Amino acid sequence: MDFEQNDIFISGTDGYHTYRIPSLLVTKSGTLLAFCEGRVHSTGDHGAIHLLIKRSEDNGRTWSKQSIIWEDGENTCGNPCAVQDSTTGIIWLAMNWNRPSADSYDFFHNYDGRYVYMSASNDDGLTWSKPQDITTEVKLRTWGWHAAGPGVGIELKNGPNTGRMLIPCNHSEAAGADDCCGSSVFCSDDHGTSWRLGGYTASDGLDECQIVELNDCRIMLNARTSKQSIPYRRISISNDGGITWSDVQADHSLPDLNCQGSIVRTPEGYLVFANPVGENRTGLTVRMSTDNGATWPVSRCLHEGHSAYSCLSILPDGRIACLYERGLQHPYENLTFAAFDCEWLQS
Repeated sequence: MDFEQNDIFISGTDGYHTYRIPSLLVTKSGTLLAFCEGRVHSTGDHGAIHLLIKRSEDNGRTWSKQSIIWEDGENTCGNPCAVQDSTTGIIWLAMNWNRPSADSYDFFHNYDGRYVYMSASNDDGLTWSKPQDITTEVKLRTWGWHAAGPGVGIELKNGPNTGRMLIPCNHSEAAGADDCCGSSVFCSDDHGTSWRLGGYTASDGLDECQIVELNDCRIMLNARTSKQSIPYRRISISNDGGITWSDVQADHSLPDLNCQGSIVRTPEGYLVFANPVGENRTGLTVRMSTDNGATWPVSRCLHEGHSAYSCLSILPDGRIACLYERGLQHPYENLTFAAFDCEWLQS
């Protein structure tokens, strides 16, 4: 069995009150890119927030100093969601921007509250282009809130849409109630030259989501719920590369207490999923499915204490990696990198 972990972003250090919202991408060259939000003044979701990165070239054992990809004074630059084009090698990073003055009602009921931006790196994450506003291409005028990921996007590897890059998102209906929200994707079929809105689910209380390509070329969308009456992950399937999505179903094998989760497919074709299952965001649990998510027979707690958002990825040596929020007193004390193999997960 193989298991290791270390804290790579520690809140209260290097000029930031809190580090949150992990995104972990393993590049074609084997470099690990750990993205997150650096919250300057508090744990709050709005205000001065910078988009940060650290890099590792040894499977996560050591990490570079953090650097800033994007900051804009007292405005919010956050929600990292990265994907790499396997043909060009360019890494694309979707993000969101908003002013600090808007309150939650404005964000959910005003189109102009949240904007979508894209940056790119052609040198394995060392430098990044100036973020470009792509809001009008990927967000409907009837939506208020918009959030990329957080986590990672995917590039389709099989089937008629091979090479398509997809970024998972969630949104609110500006004219609807506060829980009138759904999940969506936007995509590129020209190596990132342009981005367009793909399909979106019914606005039935879906929240932050991640997507994964299944063994049969379908795509599974796995979403956080915002409905207390449905305390399970919400699932939708696309048969056409993310352009349309099936009716939403609750997966009663995957409990959800209204927190982000992450999902990835291993080289063997297994699905691995992680989210906290205890009250008040505790007990980050990793599960594995060998049948495209029909059942989840394997389960192991990664951290019993306070834990929240996570991002899973596959390391060059085949192990599973998880960048996640954890702490002793609350979930937002550290961003921790863990790496483990399937034998550890099944033990």
